[in-house]
Amino acid sequence: MEESFLQDDETLAGLLAGFEAGTWPIADWRHAHHLAVAACYILSYDDALDRLRAAIPRYNVAQGGQNTPDSGYHETLTVFWYELIRHFVDGLQAEFPAGLTRLEATRRVVTEFAPQRDLFRRYYDFDVVKSREARAKWIPPSRPFAPCIQPA
Repeated sequence: MEESFLQDDETLAGLLAGFEAGTWPIADWRHAHHLAVAACYILSYDDALDRLRAAIPRYNVAQGGQNTPDSGYHETLTVFWYELIRHFVDGLQAEFPAGLTRLEATRRVVTEFAPQRDLFRRYYDFDVVKSREARAKWIPPSRPFAPCIQPA
């Protein structure tokens, strides 16, 4: 079943606007939404990772959350997913040199990775989610994972 926020360019723009304004309801914020926002940033900005690093904590606070050593923004998971999606989008752009629309590329990212919410667990030999160190700073995967070599 296709996500309603991927129905068309307008609904995708609504997701992005709601995320950036901090008004997208947290109750309606799932892994697929994270993926879509990351894909759109990657497709739109050269400094996508830096923008995500700023926008995610801002969204958390706007929705009443906090960014603490134990909750909120998680650097390692953000970078892991950013690198994975960037690598996937690069592959799409190579496969379709004439280009895909932002909407179609985002749909493909969500279709591929939304069912794999815990994919990162295959690449870490510790509980990365609960690690305060991993929340605070990028820790590369414990197991080989080409897209996540060593981002800037």
